Amino acid sequence: MASTEFSPKGKRLEARVSNEQKSLFKRAAQLQGSTLTDFVVSTLQAAATKVIQDHEVMALVGEDREIFVSALLNPTIPPGRLKEAVTRYKKLMD
Repeated sequence: MASTEFSPKGKRLEARVSNEQKSLFKRAAQLQGSTLTDFVVSTLQAAATKVIQDHEVMALVGEDREIFVSALLNPTIPPGRLKEAVTRYKKLMD
């Protein structure tokens, strides 16, 4: 049975890179005064965080922002059965 506990050092991640890439990464790590592992992990973490943020955060500018804010501040009353459902919901929540 596999253990779900983490070792003190964490999980291992492997990647195959060219000699040129490894030299580049080592040089960058040295310039920052960090180990190759620390450099790779921190750089990869920053890149992953940015990718996730870019996909999860919606930034509206100009007219799109104004339309969105207006819709929040001035909601329209839904038509027909949806309006009835909203009314029932409000009564249940009071």
